[in-house]
This record gives sequence, C-alpha cells and structure tokens, in this order.
Amino acid sequence: MSKSLKIELNLERFENPEELPQDAQDLLLAAVEAREAAYAPYSNFHVGAALLLANGKIIKGNNQENAAYPSGLCAERTAVYYAGANYPNEEIVMMAISAKAKAKETAVPIPPCGACRQALAEYEVKQARPIAVYFRGGSGPILKSSSVENLLPLLFTQKFL
Repeated sequence: MSKSLKIELNLERFENPEELPQDAQDLLLAAVEAREAAYAPYSNFHVGAALLLANGKIIKGNNQENAAYPSGLCAERTAVYYAGANYPNEEIVMMAISAKAKAKETAVPIPPCGACRQALAEYEVKQARPIAVYFRGGSGPILKSSSVENLLPLLFTQKFL
C-alpha cells in the first residue's frame, strides 16, 4: 500500500523592497540593473540576478539569448558560473532575481527555473551553507527562500553518483 508524502515550501513575503534588510535591498537593485542589460531579443523576457559573496563582492548576471534557442543561458546560471570560475573558494551568501516581460506587467514574484535551481543547489551543497534567494517580478511583492533546497526539495546531488 502506498503512502502519501507532503512537501511544503516555506517562503517569506515582503510587499516592497524597503522591508528587506539593507544588503538584500542592495542586491535586488543590482539584479534590476543586470536585468536592464539582459540580451533577450527573442523572448523579450529580461532577467537579472545578483549574488552576494562572503567576501562582500556582488556578482551580476543576466539572461543571454541566442537564435539557436538552446544555446542561451539564464541569468542565475550566468552569475553563479561566473562566481564559481572567478571566486571558486568564496561562499555565496544570497541571491536576488528580478524578471520582467516587455509585453505585459510582471507584478508577481518570478522564481528561478528548474535548471537554475539545480545549478544553484550544486553550489549550496558544495559550500555546505544555505543560499538565501530573493525573487521578484518587475514590480510587486518579493519572496525569500532561506535556501535553494527549500525551492528544490528532493535534491539530486553527488551522493547519488
């Protein structure tokens, strides 16, 4: 006989950026700046991400599209891979994400896609420390997850290999 398994996400909701701690406000602003520079001529969906490293450095990334669609890359992975390549021993403290569609209002929090959650989870597991993730649309409320694992329950990690 099968049994049910219930998985819940625990998120904090903030109605506006002023409710966030100052470091999270600064990071969200950096994500918005990155979003504005995104290269998204095909989807017209601009995403910016910003990471705060333990050394205080902020790393920004944005989505980069390509006419050969699978060749593009999301903002979150652009930022985390840059950090991994250039600061391989620095822990990621938190990430902020801002996403905005050109054709319509995006006033709801837009979380990272599944592929980005998996990529971020790799770094969270590697550093054995949670990465807080703040995410927002072009406007509206902000959601915070205290960790990537909270956003991606039942992680696939190296322990399965």
